[in-house]
Amino acid sequence: MYRFKFIIAAFFCLFIIGGASAQDNISPERKQAIDSLALEKVRDLSKYISIIGNKQTPFSEANRVMDRAEELFAEGSEMGVSSLNSKEINYYKVRQYFERLMALNYDRVNIKWYDIHYISDLERQPDGRYVGVVTIYQRFEGTSDDGMSYKDTTKKDITIYVERKKTQIQGRTIEFWDVLLGDIRVTETTA
Repeated sequence: MYRFKFIIAAFFCLFIIGGASAQDNISPERKQAIDSLALEKVRDLSKYISIIGNKQTPFSEANRVMDRAEELFAEGSEMGVSSLNSKEINYYKVRQYFERLMALNYDRVNIKWYDIHYISDLERQPDGRYVGVVTIYQRFEGTSDDGMSYKDTTKKDITIYVERKKTQIQGRTIEFWDVLLGDIRVTETTA
């Protein structure tokens, strides 16, 4: 029973549904909660990427974390990869990106995200979803025992989708706003 009450409380706190859940517009209070949830999901992704890229992470743990990280994304999302050695930016489906990250040819990989913030406000789309953009900076460092080393800093824009969802709890339908991450686009890569 305690677990059920906790789940109900989490829905009300995280998604601020209450009596206004039938409205299509997002109130300032709800928007603030959605913004917090979006930034929390971006920070979670940052942690997951660090774990997946860390060469000390056991294969089974990396796969488990990849599964969790994939749940943060809208279907079909892609992630951009850039390099100081090329002007080309390659885009990969989320799972493929994680698998490539895990297979990087370095003995040590350190990935840090910082300066995470919204650069565009949520805008309502014709399909009823809201879309915004969060910007992050990623510091990548890869080193090998044979002396191979690579470092860069990449500015990335993450599309954020906010949409209505429904769930059943003890026979009652509860509506809530959920946040999914979309494409992650590379906007700049520097040393």
